[in-house]
Amino acid sequence: MWKEHFAHDTLTAFMESYGFDVTRHYLGLDTAWRADFKFRSSASKVSEQSSTIHTLGINSEMDALPAIGHACGHNLIAIAGVGIAIAAKAALEKHDLDGNIVLLGTPAEEGGAGKVALIEKGGYKDMDLCLMCHPGPGPKKSSGVGPSLALTGIQVEYFGHTAHASAAPWEGKNALDAAFLAYSAISVLRQQIKPTHRVHGIMEGRDWAPNIIPDYAKMRWLVRAPSAAEVEILKERVTNCFKAAALSTGCKMEMRTDETMYDLRQNTMLAKEYLHIIQKYGMGPNSMEGAIGGSTDFGNVTYELPSLHPSYAIPTTPNGGNHTRGFTDAARTKVAHECTLRVSKALTVLGIRALTDEKFLKEVKDAFNPNK
Repeated sequence: MWKEHFAHDTLTAFMESYGFDVTRHYLGLDTAWRADFKFRSSASKVSEQSSTIHTLGINSEMDALPAIGHACGHNLIAIAGVGIAIAAKAALEKHDLDGNIVLLGTPAEEGGAGKVALIEKGGYKDMDLCLMCHPGPGPKKSSGVGPSLALTGIQVEYFGHTAHASAAPWEGKNALDAAFLAYSAISVLRQQIKPTHRVHGIMEGRDWAPNIIPDYAKMRWLVRAPSAAEVEILKERVTNCFKAAALSTGCKMEMRTDETMYDLRQNTMLAKEYLHIIQKYGMGPNSMEGAIGGSTDFGNVTYELPSLHPSYAIPTTPNGGNHTRGFTDAARTKVAHECTLRVSKALTVLGIRALTDEKFLKEVKDAFNPNK
């Protein structure tokens, strides 16, 4: 995460070639960027009365996963955002319509909460609505507008004391034991958490050897639930497992909690219109219930302004869904790009309607609920 330098340079140059005003390293974030286009109709230019010009926001994600590449299809999300922005620009020009377009290149979705950083820096303030999409497995030519899980990341470090594991083990404080106990406690905790909750993590070490009592262990955990409020409750229960492990082994513990990614709050009016539009492109609605297992920092965007984040199906192999090497292969195929273009066209139509239909945009804004 935060290493999308090639994508940053490639996409900013591409957007400039299509007549967008581009801001590189947007808001001080090294791999974030912004592409703007503003169009004033002939009627607006001659009118003496000022009118409100609305702004369509779009997101392009870029980052990949360690070792397995674009196993979540952010390469497709990137081109979807680019396609929507360029198509919307063409529509405004061809049909002589007022409108502003803002495409944000959003880095570090996978673990860095890049959109949260952009929100805090005011990156979404001037948008009336924001759109993006996400690929996944599912029925052919289908798309859905289901929810996602809220998420908080936790990093825990245990500090103990080394000793000879055979000659004097009683002199040591075993950090690996602390990590093991915490892992086991959370495994037991899972029996008492709700079916819609998720807790999963890994442990790491340094300079481990079987004849040395380990003096250091690190764990990285993700805590998920259908809402941010539920995440907070579950996080406290998980934290108690960490504390208990430190207490029982005599190790020192340090813990750091990441920014919370909120659940997706899909705008109901945008969702309804989108599901109507996709039928014109040979697509059908799908519940995409499996998508609830995932999380995204776009959830935080949906709490800031009216937004839509549909998922859509690309062909995959069995057991080759998101975050697998099989999905990396699927996301680079020609048919996956064709699926992405269909969704991009539908989102362009949706965005143009929001820009130009005052009644519809009011309904969209009335449906927005900012309460956390």
